[in-house]
Amino acid sequence: MSVPSTEIESHAKSIKVVIVGAGSVGVTTAYALLLSHLAAEIVLIDIDKNRALGEVMDLSHAAHFAHAKVTVGDYEDCAGATAVIITAGVNQKPGQTRMDLVKTNYGLFEQIVPRIAKHAPNTILIVATNPCDVLTKAAHELSGFPVQRVIGSGTAMDTTRFRHELGKHYGVNPRNVHAVIVGEHGDSQLPVWSLASIAGMRLEDYCKQKGIAYDEEAMEALAKRTREAAYEIIQRKGKTNYGVASVLVSILEPIITNADQLVTVSRVGNYAGVEGVALSMPCKLNRKGAHQDVELLLNEKEKEALRMSATSIKECFDGVAKKE
Repeated sequence: MSVPSTEIESHAKSIKVVIVGAGSVGVTTAYALLLSHLAAEIVLIDIDKNRALGEVMDLSHAAHFAHAKVTVGDYEDCAGATAVIITAGVNQKPGQTRMDLVKTNYGLFEQIVPRIAKHAPNTILIVATNPCDVLTKAAHELSGFPVQRVIGSGTAMDTTRFRHELGKHYGVNPRNVHAVIVGEHGDSQLPVWSLASIAGMRLEDYCKQKGIAYDEEAMEALAKRTREAAYEIIQRKGKTNYGVASVLVSILEPIITNADQLVTVSRVGNYAGVEGVALSMPCKLNRKGAHQDVELLLNEKEKEALRMSATSIKECFDGVAKKE
C-alpha cells in the first residue's frame, strides 16, 4: 500500500536524490520521481553535461507543477543525498544478455562508485545498471559501504512482471497476487511457485476452490514470458525504461518514508551455500537500507535452482574482478 501523498510530501522537504546517468532510464526515473513528490531536490550527473542540461531544462518545466528543484550536478553534489541511483552504463542491445555488459560496466563503476562514496559516505546506493547483481556486488566492494546500504533493483521488475502475468491469467488485479521472482535479475532467475498465492491460497488450492484446472504448462509459459520480457521489449523499441523507472521509485519510497516495506531487491549475502554474492530476495526497506530479517522458505528444488543462480552470478563477478 502506498503512503498517503500528504505524508510523502512531508518526508520530501529535506530529501535529495542523485541520479548518475542521464540516459533513458535515468531521465525517466527523474521524471517519475518528480511526479511522486518524494524528493525536494533531484540532481542529474552525466559525462555529457550538455545533454544532461537539456534534460534538466525539460524536466524543470514539469517541476513547475511538482514543486521540486531539478539540477545538473557533479559528484560533489552527492553530498547530503538520501540516495544515489546509478543508471549509467552501456545499454543491452538486441541479442545480448545482461551478463554480456559486465566488463564495460564494471570498469565504469570503478570510476563512479568511489567518487560517490567520497562525497556521500552516508548515502544509500541503488544500482540499476546491468548486470545488476554483479554490479551491486561491485558497488559494495568499491564503496566500502555496509551491505544494507548497497541495493540492486534486482528482480523487483521481474516480480512486477510475474504478478502481472499471473493476474492476467487468473483474471485478478496483480496487486492481489502474492508471488516473487528471486535470484538473478537475468536468465537464471527463479519463480517461487511453492509460495505463490491469491486470496491467501496457494495457486493449486485457489484453482480447486475456483473449480478450474491448475495448468502447469501455462505457468511455465508465463514464467518464460516474465524472464524474456526485457529481450522482447529491447527487440521492439531498443530499450526498457518506463517499467524500471517506476520500480526504482517504488524502491525509493519505503526508504524515504521509513516504511519497513518488503520489496524483492538485490543485496550482498550468503545464499544457498554460496557466500558473498548479490542476488534478489524479499528485503525490508527503510531509511537504513535493505534488511533480510527472515530467510525465504523454499522447497528443495527451489533451493537447488537458487544455488545455481548464485553460482552463476559469483562466477561472473569473480571473472571480471580478477582481470582488473
